[in-house]
Amino acid sequence: MTRRAGIFLIVLTMIAMLAPWLAPYGAADAFRDFLHAPPMRPHFEGLSPMVHPLVLADRLEQRFEADRSRSVALPWLERDSTAPVFLLGADDFGRDVLSRLLFGARTSIGLALLATLGAVVAGALAGGWAGYRGGWVDEAIMRVADFVLVLPVIYVVLVLRAVLPLVLPASTVFLLVTGIFIAVGWPFVAKGVRAIVVVETNREYVQAARSLGATHWRILTRHVLPACSGHLVVQATLLLPAFILAEATLSFIGLGFPDPVASWGTMLAGASNYNAVARFPWTLAPAVTIFAVVLATNLIATNSTK
Repeated sequence: MTRRAGIFLIVLTMIAMLAPWLAPYGAADAFRDFLHAPPMRPHFEGLSPMVHPLVLADRLEQRFEADRSRSVALPWLERDSTAPVFLLGADDFGRDVLSRLLFGARTSIGLALLATLGAVVAGALAGGWAGYRGGWVDEAIMRVADFVLVLPVIYVVLVLRAVLPLVLPASTVFLLVTGIFIAVGWPFVAKGVRAIVVVETNREYVQAARSLGATHWRILTRHVLPACSGHLVVQATLLLPAFILAEATLSFIGLGFPDPVASWGTMLAGASNYNAVARFPWTLAPAVTIFAVVLATNLIATNSTK
């Protein structure tokens, strides 16, 4: 099960990286005549996958019917601007849900991976230096970590983002949110690393390295921190889904990425209306994806601790 979860995450990350080439349409491409169009079922005509184009049967009810008198090819094979193909349906702006899901994976997973890497590196260095040096250095770093840990993380993230300007370019939002996640995530890593380093610094191989004249930095990075690799992997698998959920929360309430930018949080913001969700359940596709990622990472974390 753990292996399958790992493969799923690797494949999803690769899909996110290749989103501009895999998505049938652009993330902001809107088809105004196909608001909340339902998913289209593909079929084969010979060896070619085809779909029946949609026709708006009732504009007031936003009800569509398949035109079975003709067929169109999938957009990867042949692009027809008059008959768009929505394999996962369309949202309230007539944008392809599948395309936005792929671009959203690039945004949400990319931000979460970068924030996780930053938090793990910062926490490993801070906790390792605190455990290795001891004294006032250890006391200062751990007191800062304790202060951050006792705060309710999600509220801290919301407050830190809320005090910044609401309207910002997407690249600026990406960097700011990543920095906020690193700031609240590193103490979770640092506490465990510090405990491991305190034990490892008293072992014979560290004493031997010191006697041979190795520098403090070399002892810490080449000899002591590698002993924390298991802890770092577990913390990374815990932080990654937490950061994905945090980004989705920020974007859902309007403090994350602006709406034209595709992320799983901005997509869920468009599905916040209960009536819309009941009538157009395909708009919850990002919620299913988030659930799958969180489940996969938790499976990996659970088995890594055994």
